Amino acid sequence: MRNSLNVRSALKLARFARENQIEIIHAHVARDYPLAALVAKRAGGVPLVLTRHVLFPLKKIHRLTLRSVARIIAVSQAVADGLLAQGIFSEDKIVLIHNGIVIDRFAGVRTARRQGGSRLQVGTIGHLAPIKGQEDFIRAAAVVCAQRDDVDFIIAGEDKSRTGEHRRSLEMLIDDLGLEHRIQMVGWINDIAKLLPTFDLFVSPSRSEPFGLAIIEAMAAGVPVISTESEGAREIIESEKSCRLVPIGDVEALAKAICELLDDPREREKLSGNARQVVSERFSLERMTDETEQVYRQAASLAPSI
Repeated sequence: MRNSLNVRSALKLARFARENQIEIIHAHVARDYPLAALVAKRAGGVPLVLTRHVLFPLKKIHRLTLRSVARIIAVSQAVADGLLAQGIFSEDKIVLIHNGIVIDRFAGVRTARRQGGSRLQVGTIGHLAPIKGQEDFIRAAAVVCAQRDDVDFIIAGEDKSRTGEHRRSLEMLIDDLGLEHRIQMVGWINDIAKLLPTFDLFVSPSRSEPFGLAIIEAMAAGVPVISTESEGAREIIESEKSCRLVPIGDVEALAKAICELLDDPREREKLSGNARQVVSERFSLERMTDETEQVYRQAASLAPSI
């Protein structure tokens, strides 16, 4: 496709859907929603399912093009509430299905934690952007480094901006604080399951988060988690038995939580075990796919009779 509004591509996709007797069309990204709606209509009224992964409001074009959506899946209650508030979809069309992960992918990583050396490692994972709070993470690291010299920090994630300004800004802050030997920026990581075992703590410093997939992955890997009280984190973390929560943007509170957990190996182990149980009970891929299949069946029942 040349772009998400390419009518020629839509016609080709509609023909593909008809020829292959496609029964459900499912789109995940807002820029593709209007194209998917056109394809569904041109294919003879194939039911359209959407998944909404973010908190940003939909645009006017979506209000015009998505009236016939069969179901829209929200990955968190915060996302569902935002969709309902916009008034584009009726409440009966919005379905909450939390993201799930392949838990077995992270099984056993606790026993594979790095061996040797006395230095501790605190990490965060997420694309580089102000909303992800990496600046707060760096400033909290400065507070921790002023108190102890046995901790290093890792920032993993890609700068998706066109000019790379987010990474440059973070690198400048690291240099200004004199932390170039204590904080490492490792960029995009293909296999998070291999990185997580190197962390003694995982931190999610986000200022806003629709769900928090990296939090779930860290919990599944048995890495103790500290997170800001973002929308997604509050939904994942029902109590502080499995993770630690701190106010958004509170650098001092974040630094204090990091120091307290680094000083308490037993508490880290307790959080680790409780977190793994939460993930197993609530965030498995099997649960997500079962619930998505139910949505497909509901949508399929709305298909026009031929």
